[in-house]
Amino acid sequence: ERSAVRRLPFGRLADGDVAFFERLMPGRVLTRQEEVMPFNVDWLKSLRGSSQLVLKPQTTAEVSQVLRYCHEKNLAVNPQGGNTGLVGGSVPVFDEIILSTALMNQVISFDKVSGILVCQAGCVLERLNEYLDEQGFIMPLDLGAKGSCHIGGNVATNAGGLRLLRYGSLRGTVLGLEVVLADGSALDCLTSLRKDNTGYDLKQLFIGSEGTLGVITAVSILCPQKPKAVNVAFLGCQSFAKVLETFTTCRAMLGEILSAYEFMDEKCMELVERHLKLSSPVADSPFYVLIETSGSNATHDEEKLNNFLEQAMASGLVADGTVATDDKKIKAKVLGLCGFLRSPIPQVLWSLRERITEALTHEGYVYKYDISLPVAKLYDLVTDMRARLGQSAKNVVGYGHLGDGNLHLNITADSYSRSLLDAIEPFVYEWTARCGGSISAEHGLGFKKKQFIQYSKPREAVALMQQFKAMLDPRGILNPYKTLPSAA
Repeated sequence: ERSAVRRLPFGRLADGDVAFFERLMPGRVLTRQEEVMPFNVDWLKSLRGSSQLVLKPQTTAEVSQVLRYCHEKNLAVNPQGGNTGLVGGSVPVFDEIILSTALMNQVISFDKVSGILVCQAGCVLERLNEYLDEQGFIMPLDLGAKGSCHIGGNVATNAGGLRLLRYGSLRGTVLGLEVVLADGSALDCLTSLRKDNTGYDLKQLFIGSEGTLGVITAVSILCPQKPKAVNVAFLGCQSFAKVLETFTTCRAMLGEILSAYEFMDEKCMELVERHLKLSSPVADSPFYVLIETSGSNATHDEEKLNNFLEQAMASGLVADGTVATDDKKIKAKVLGLCGFLRSPIPQVLWSLRERITEALTHEGYVYKYDISLPVAKLYDLVTDMRARLGQSAKNVVGYGHLGDGNLHLNITADSYSRSLLDAIEPFVYEWTARCGGSISAEHGLGFKKKQFIQYSKPREAVALMQQFKAMLDPRGILNPYKTLPSAA
């Protein structure tokens, strides 16, 4: 793919440049090939850059000095968080300097009254969740990559994940940002106010901009209180129509305690069982649904969940299921329905859904698509793609955040094939555009999807984005070759 992109006329790294960075941050400049290599390869191991330098600043002032220098010398920079992205947005395309936020991992403040957390961009999502847990709070987002991903990267890509149904997107929960612009100037919009109606909301420019407009160095984010009662139900459905009807019933009966509604097809389950040795607690089904409830009253939640499960079983929507709870006091009667079994802990059930991406990597090469669609049409794309590809693909699977209308369509083959890619693209994007969907629900565009932006955005919108880019980064040094389409 890189062969189709020409290196832009950025400066080349010289010995004097490395010496400057070593004086600025001694011991935090990586130049040896074996040190730099892991930063050059994306999580899927499908893309590899050729950067010769990784910088690991600890402060906003250091990021500012790095970018000021790079701007003057016309050196391209690739900001990188946990490097867990799936569209090639976090690794260099050529020899861009990698600016890693790994050491910017300090919590700045937390207000237990308002629930507002202020922290540096390099804080790992799971570490933040552990910190908040001790205070009786949680992060408003949860991702399969939480053990590695950084909050700054989450914000830069507007990551969605498993809690969006309940807590909304980062565009609503992020209250403020500190960002360093391409010329090194620091923009301090790190407000900790729920309401601030003074002019343009500049932080929204940087949320989802994938490091192309500025480097996020700190985040102010609104965190919900930790729910006192969490239940997870894992259910088997005999058709996608029943998955949809179960969602409608679930939303009506569980109301405010519904925090996740995820689905996966039987092929996903087969791969998770085969490659990760996990076992399904539910008998073979064409589809599986994971429902999570989070509330403040265990008895109240138990009653609601009971009523929903009874309704779902009685009306034939659900054929089999199991329930897990982190509240030891919930009585076994929730679990007595039609042979429902108790799973050890909710996370055991969550792992069946969260680790699908990992299981797919064992299948060879994976073509990954992250799409928003009207919920009623969500699985039609999987069915149509299976029919279109036939035996040329090893697997075509569908899973995702059904409650958010977000399908993850994954196609596997023993190895990369140009002819298979041509059969998938642009068909998958044309199909999505016809339904009024989005070609990227949560992964972003990065390097892999940038040329397809026109399937989701009108020409005028793309032109305006390019004007923002030209204004904030006139030399184009920040994460080049990503997000916006290359000039013809």
